[in-house]
Amino acid sequence: MIRYFGVNSEVTTMKPTLLPCNKEVLSLEQWIKPPSNLMHEMSDKELFWRASFVPCVKNYPFQRVPKIAFMFLTKGPLPLAPLWERFFKGNEGLYSIYIHSFPSYEADFPSSSVFYKRQIPSQVSEWGKMSMCDAERRLLANALLDISNEWFVLLSESCIPLYNFTTIYNYIQGSKYSFMGAFDDPGPYGRGRYNENMLPEVNITDWRKGSQWFEVNRKLALYIIEDTKFYPKFSEFCKPACYVDEHYFPTMLTIQGGNLLANRSITWVDWSRGGAHPATFGGSDITEEFFKKIYEGHSCLYNDQPSSICFLFARKFSPSALEALFLSAPKFLGF
Repeated sequence: MIRYFGVNSEVTTMKPTLLPCNKEVLSLEQWIKPPSNLMHEMSDKELFWRASFVPCVKNYPFQRVPKIAFMFLTKGPLPLAPLWERFFKGNEGLYSIYIHSFPSYEADFPSSSVFYKRQIPSQVSEWGKMSMCDAERRLLANALLDISNEWFVLLSESCIPLYNFTTIYNYIQGSKYSFMGAFDDPGPYGRGRYNENMLPEVNITDWRKGSQWFEVNRKLALYIIEDTKFYPKFSEFCKPACYVDEHYFPTMLTIQGGNLLANRSITWVDWSRGGAHPATFGGSDITEEFFKKIYEGHSCLYNDQPSSICFLFARKFSPSALEALFLSAPKFLGF
């Protein structure tokens, strides 16, 4: 029985019409494909937040080939780029390149170069100041956006590789540890730089010193860019003559994950001439005896076992050394 309340009416039934929506469909590739353009408008705060994303499911749903991120911290040009071009040739898919320079520098690499469009948004960095660590964190964060980057090597424009790509890749891949110096120096240039205002976050017994040039794995890179606990202390209380780039990362990582550090750098430098900076080498220095000095007479631990291969990179080389290095590379560098 149908009951009417005052007004008779008919109900017209309409068939639903489905209109297609031109919406972008999310795919796995959008999450795993590295950014096609390294330039972006994110602030450091936004960048570090984005770079800190970590999947909770540890098994990747795709064939992940781990890469080394080569991070060049430079004021401007890369005068040794031709040597690096030869080093990288034929190893596509196993490395990524990132360049942090002064903002005013405009690179002019040809489109065929491995360095083409590899600059990241940069800011001025000064030696011995927190802005230098900011630049290094910026490099790490941009490199972390590529989920395939597993190891991160910090280099300067005056660095060279000491072996061919395969040797360096296998050495880093096979190591149980990351290569960062983090030693307890009881003298005036170590513990003498400690400020008690670092307490309670940093105790003097945790205070460490190490070379600026490092290699870290993805886990430690994340520790560095996500840090908000130690950064304020070092920013405020480690200023010249406390050179923060020698203490911040070594100390923080000793506290956060000291068991993951080899406690040595894999970048060779020559301090034998004294002074605040290591020796710089030109074309006339590139001899067989020079390479023997780098390769021979060293002993270190690799995966807790004695090894004579302790350094994978070397610095500092001036632009005038390029020709001699290029000619010597097949014999001494292996590429």
